[in-house]
Amino acid sequence: MPGPLPLLPPCPDPWDPGVTAQDLLFRGGFRYRRQPQAVLDVTEQLSRFLWDHGDIAFAPLGKMMLENFRLEGGRNRSKKPVVSAKRLLQDLSGHQPWGCPWAYLSHRLRRFSIVGGPVLGKSVSRLLGGLLHEELATRWERLLLDEAFTGGALAWLPGRTPQVGQLVYPAGGALDRLRFQDVILTSDSEPQVLGDPGCIQLQGPVRQVVTSTVQGETLLAVRSDYHCAVWKVGRQRRPAPLQVLQVEKGATGISLSPHLPGELALCSCSGAICLWTPQNGLQQVYKDPETLVFRDPSPWRWADFTAHPRVLTVGDRTGVKMIDTQGPPGCGLLLFRAGAEASCQKGERVLLTQYLGQSGPKSLPPTLHLICTQFSLYLVDERLPLVPMLKWNHDLPSPALLAHLLPLASPGAPQPLFLGGLGGQVRLLHITGKEASAPQLAGPPQSVPSPADSLSAFPLLEPKSQKQLLERLEAPTIGLASAFPPCASTPAVWLFQLSAAGDIFYQHLTLQTASSLHQDAGPPSDPEPDCPVPRTTAPPVDQRPIPSWTTGATACCSRWLEALLQVPSAPPVWAAPTFSHRRLLGRLKHQEVEGKVLQGLRAAMVGGRLLQQKDLGLLPPAELPPAPEPGPQDELSERLEEAWEGLATAWWRKQQGKAPEPGKQARRPKRRTQLSSTFSSLTSCLDLPDTASPPPTLEQIPTEARLVTPYSQESAEQLWVRGVHSERQQTLRDYMAKLPLPKSTPAPEHVAMPSSQASCVQATPSRLPTPGSQPQRKRPRMGF
Repeated sequence: MPGPLPLLPPCPDPWDPGVTAQDLLFRGGFRYRRQPQAVLDVTEQLSRFLWDHGDIAFAPLGKMMLENFRLEGGRNRSKKPVVSAKRLLQDLSGHQPWGCPWAYLSHRLRRFSIVGGPVLGKSVSRLLGGLLHEELATRWERLLLDEAFTGGALAWLPGRTPQVGQLVYPAGGALDRLRFQDVILTSDSEPQVLGDPGCIQLQGPVRQVVTSTVQGETLLAVRSDYHCAVWKVGRQRRPAPLQVLQVEKGATGISLSPHLPGELALCSCSGAICLWTPQNGLQQVYKDPETLVFRDPSPWRWADFTAHPRVLTVGDRTGVKMIDTQGPPGCGLLLFRAGAEASCQKGERVLLTQYLGQSGPKSLPPTLHLICTQFSLYLVDERLPLVPMLKWNHDLPSPALLAHLLPLASPGAPQPLFLGGLGGQVRLLHITGKEASAPQLAGPPQSVPSPADSLSAFPLLEPKSQKQLLERLEAPTIGLASAFPPCASTPAVWLFQLSAAGDIFYQHLTLQTASSLHQDAGPPSDPEPDCPVPRTTAPPVDQRPIPSWTTGATACCSRWLEALLQVPSAPPVWAAPTFSHRRLLGRLKHQEVEGKVLQGLRAAMVGGRLLQQKDLGLLPPAELPPAPEPGPQDELSERLEEAWEGLATAWWRKQQGKAPEPGKQARRPKRRTQLSSTFSSLTSCLDLPDTASPPPTLEQIPTEARLVTPYSQESAEQLWVRGVHSERQQTLRDYMAKLPLPKSTPAPEHVAMPSSQASCVQATPSRLPTPGSQPQRKRPRMGF
């Protein structure tokens, strides 16, 4: 198969990928830093906490300062100094006269800062800052290594026949529902799901699921963060609860005994290791809060069984130790040390330990243990501690927290081992070796396709939906399980993978036989146990034939994708707060205007798609804008066109001889003679120094005053002198001397004034200076 396919429909609950490195790290860079370093952004997280959980952050301080605050807007009738919360919120909500929030501070703000500044600035920041920094450090460590799902949360329960079995896995958005799904396996077709799964609601997220069959009795153990439970699975494949245990310090690992039915090994964050049986309860056999070899801050502990029923292995990040449950406390023997004995790298830590001697007869030695670190895989024998029998660099980009050993597919064949990381990468190893020989890798390890490699089987989507699908396929892998198909012609196995989103993917893998592995292995390697085996890799991808997707596979992916797109998206972790003090105090109610267009717009925004015509319904036909009315010809445009063609002189002569049409408003004359005559005829009416009213517009001037025929300079000078002060008469004479006199205009001796101008001149005799009197002094005015 080119990649795994989904087995069940997606979980209907929204899935949140959680925080990322960009959410926790400081976005700004430090200058002059030679080596990059991750810096936690405590300031931004503290501000988000104060916004989101202000009731928790300020509730104790609010109760202490309640006597000095008043929430209502009434007057203060008590003698105690009381601050109005309404006015204070009004000042804080945005009174910014100059655009700066600190430009203006009222007396209420100054009083509040003086009274509450020391309390709010020290108590909240110190207490919350310390706790938040501790939480951020824990989140960052969990982001680098999430040890909660160590061991895997997926298990396979075989049924009465080889064709039927059960998958036990957690489901739900919080992984707090334990489900039992019946599956039919066939050698030719894909596995089929029988009916709806059984479900058990728990009080916490499921972290680990373990099954074991000893002496015909099948047990199922489940580990949560602070609880552990065990069920007995009968012949009808119905789980019966035996006992539930609460772990106050937090459980880190649980294992079922391969020797005695109903016995479990339990370890907690406090460093205690206990034997647990539903009949006898808990029995503490070991406790050490310190690590085995050197100091490490991780509280992770792990316990498993060995070839002897009364000997356990205890592991932490620094090494693995064997202890005797019946011996004196404190005694034991180191089985593995993260140091020079195992040729470990700097900073290498233990991630997983597992006992491999429970697969059955004619397999690996019963004293073999698997130890995984972030760099390598080690096989250690109890009979030769501290010296690994095999070392292989797995090159997994994510922490290897999942290991699943399969029973022998056929006599004489190597034993397959699946090694998986949280990122979905899985390696298939074939281990050979008997009691008299050291274990070896038979052939090169195989890279198993991850769920993200199945992206090509899904149809192409828009960017938002494509991102949602990719996030779902790239979800961390938290469980591995396998089952053999019945009556298969070639050794094969069905591999099931469980993601953190609650999705199960399956794929069919063909196991290699002893003869094929012998051909791929090449020359034998050095059998000395203390020499590491050379690292082997799978052949390059471009040299292997790439299988194609079948029609049934693409149809299965399309159905699963259609159900996935109907799942609502997870709510955002944080959004910028938008609120008003009036809404907080209940003064104004937010009025929402719901319309058909607004509802369609909101539906399109929620769905993340473009706004279409069907979302808005039938819109009324839009009216065409009215056609522009023809206006008068633009004189400036006409003049520029004529000047561009070199006909400016002809246009000017044409304008001089043009007469205004009847019924239209006459334009302002352009010739100088017309300007001088019009100005002289209106001077007596417009030049009133003591008048405070604005100058009259062109519509307010009588028609007789606007249509004045030109006349000679002498008559115009006489009229101007009669209405102008003595200090401006010389200026007007110089102006009149510069004006050209048209040849066609005769010089009449007397020009009759219009009646309106004559009345205007006669109505103001006191304002004109007389020859015998001294003119009234006035302020000089600009212009005419």
